[in-house]
Amino acid sequence: MSRRRAQTRAPIRAPSGVQRLGALLAGTTLTALCAALVVVRAREALPGPFEAMALAVYLLLLGRAAQRRRRPLAGDRLGRLDFELASLATVGVVQCVWWLQGGPRGPFWGLAYVGFGVVCALSRPLASIATWLVFAGLVAALHATSRRLDVGDALPLIALVGFCGLACWACLRGLVSQAEQRSRAVLQQELARLRETARSYRLSPASAGASSPALRPDDANAPASGEEHALLHSSVEEIDAALRSALALCRVSLGARRALVLWLDPAKDFLHLRGAAGDEATLARGPFSPKEGIFAAALESGRRVELVGTSAGRPLPYDADSTRVGHVVAEPIVEESGVAGVLAVDRMEPLPLDAEEREILEETSRLVRRSIANERVLVQLDRAKIEQGKLYRAVERLNEARTEVQVIEAGVGAARDFTAFQFAAVTLLRKSGEHEICAVSGEGADELVGKTFRDATGLVGMVVENRHPLPFRGQCDAGVQVIFSREIPAPELPSVLVLPLLVHRDVLGTLILGSDEPGGFSPDERMILQVLARHMSVSLANARMVKRLEELATTDGLTGLYNKRALTEMARQKLRSAQRFQKPLSVLICDLDHFKKVNDTYGHDIGDRVIVGFGEVLRRTKRETDTVGRIGGEEFVVVCEQTDPEGAELLARRVRQELAATTFVTKDGPLRVTCSIGVATYPQGGRDWDELFKSTDEALYASKRGGRDRVTVWNARLRSAKSA
Repeated sequence: MSRRRAQTRAPIRAPSGVQRLGALLAGTTLTALCAALVVVRAREALPGPFEAMALAVYLLLLGRAAQRRRRPLAGDRLGRLDFELASLATVGVVQCVWWLQGGPRGPFWGLAYVGFGVVCALSRPLASIATWLVFAGLVAALHATSRRLDVGDALPLIALVGFCGLACWACLRGLVSQAEQRSRAVLQQELARLRETARSYRLSPASAGASSPALRPDDANAPASGEEHALLHSSVEEIDAALRSALALCRVSLGARRALVLWLDPAKDFLHLRGAAGDEATLARGPFSPKEGIFAAALESGRRVELVGTSAGRPLPYDADSTRVGHVVAEPIVEESGVAGVLAVDRMEPLPLDAEEREILEETSRLVRRSIANERVLVQLDRAKIEQGKLYRAVERLNEARTEVQVIEAGVGAARDFTAFQFAAVTLLRKSGEHEICAVSGEGADELVGKTFRDATGLVGMVVENRHPLPFRGQCDAGVQVIFSREIPAPELPSVLVLPLLVHRDVLGTLILGSDEPGGFSPDERMILQVLARHMSVSLANARMVKRLEELATTDGLTGLYNKRALTEMARQKLRSAQRFQKPLSVLICDLDHFKKVNDTYGHDIGDRVIVGFGEVLRRTKRETDTVGRIGGEEFVVVCEQTDPEGAELLARRVRQELAATTFVTKDGPLRVTCSIGVATYPQGGRDWDELFKSTDEALYASKRGGRDRVTVWNARLRSAKSA
């Protein structure tokens, strides 16, 4: 079957290889043809119509290469297209400069070097080097058409060409790097403004006093910063739009010169301008002190402050040109937590507000407050939706995991989607009561993985005993609290969270996360990490159950060796490998002598001990590449790869000697048993598994018939003797 598959695939491989070779040489061939036409044209040996046709073909090839280059490609295909396009463009530049005037000695020849440098700067590095070789060869050929050019003259020319390309590449990369730095600086400023605005509106978790990892762009482990930034950006834009509309209506209704909203930052140290309507040309952007002037009076009292006439004649803090107004009013914006900002309105006429105008001002203040409060609710809903989506994807990854290692990797990877941490570890509780550190990510990983401990006074031991996350609020004092044990030091981190991996009331282990920032785990993060740990526990239990089922399906329950079905499957695979590589393969069938007498004399419990002991002898005696299985009762099979009859016989004798030297202790005294072994080798004993196993069984029958406690290697005479 394998030969037929190889034959059917062979005709497909050949054309694909030819296609790859053709694609590899196509750009080089086309470039060489175009360069040859340029050289022939330089010698004026090309007829006019043929020259026009060559120009049309060249433009067609150049357009085709440019069109293919715009497609989304990667790897070597993109490099080949870069070379094809760059080399064709270089040949075109040389031809154009040649047409301008005078060839290599003309006044415009320096443009050829500049054009080549620009082409190299825009190409990939390897394509630029290949294009440099093309350009150097073309320039050398063109010089040779106008005058003699020996090797000594060509070397400086090639060096000059390379210098031009390198200089242009360095200049362009420098400009690109500067542009990237400027763009990065603008982006960081915009992100800082967004974070500060979101905190002041209490749209982000950081405004509540907990640091939000999603708002730290410099943190490589920040979870889903793109989604969080997009969410906050849209919310801030919605609030700004609502403020502009409300302030514009308020200004027109009151006949004011200017209306604006000033908002307190979380620390209440500054007032920031969040929206304005009216004359913005002379508007100062702040920030402004909340402890001076009319703003301080409104913030401290929590009531409207209105100044009219001479009392309002002082320059306002937000006026850059110190314009004196006739009337100014500051309406505090009061939330449940206190005064959050100020709505300020000024006009030139020294007229106080009437009842309708005061109602308009109060309604504008309420509208501003409601707009921000509504956006907070929407942000929380959107953030909850995002978190649910992350949790759903995490559960999907955990459900796909089939082994303990896969579950641990999926669980720790999912935790990074919800919070930022620099240290992670997973411990598993073994049947012996020991805690084993199975996986570590972060500082000291190599020293910690594989360590075991029994200490119940550390955080891990207390979490397993109490089945509750520790420490309280994730705050860890490394001088007092121990994560694993006194003998196993862990990184000193101010924030640590040890979560139990629970299935019902059974503890499977712990998930440990550590952050180098104080308060690194907010209450919301701790809650969702506990949910993730629960899902991780279920997946871990499922992985163990799958492993147990696989063991029950493939191993013998008494000895732990392969059962008959699993052994037969592996033996057939090894036999196919031996057939493919023309290597010998030997099979041993081992049978305990007079085993029924052992059961009748000492009981079946002693018989089971003898079978287990025989399995240990085989496991101890075999090589690493050999496979041992119990096929039923007291019969065992050993499959030996790359083993000839002599090597198999030597192994069989060693097994027989080891078993004969083993003593089993019983209540009736010491017990010794022997075994008979049959040996057969591929291909002498058979070319398929059934035939080879039959030959081995015949050799075992010969050992039994010959008096037991012996080894017999199969040969053709045994089959004829058995049939006789």
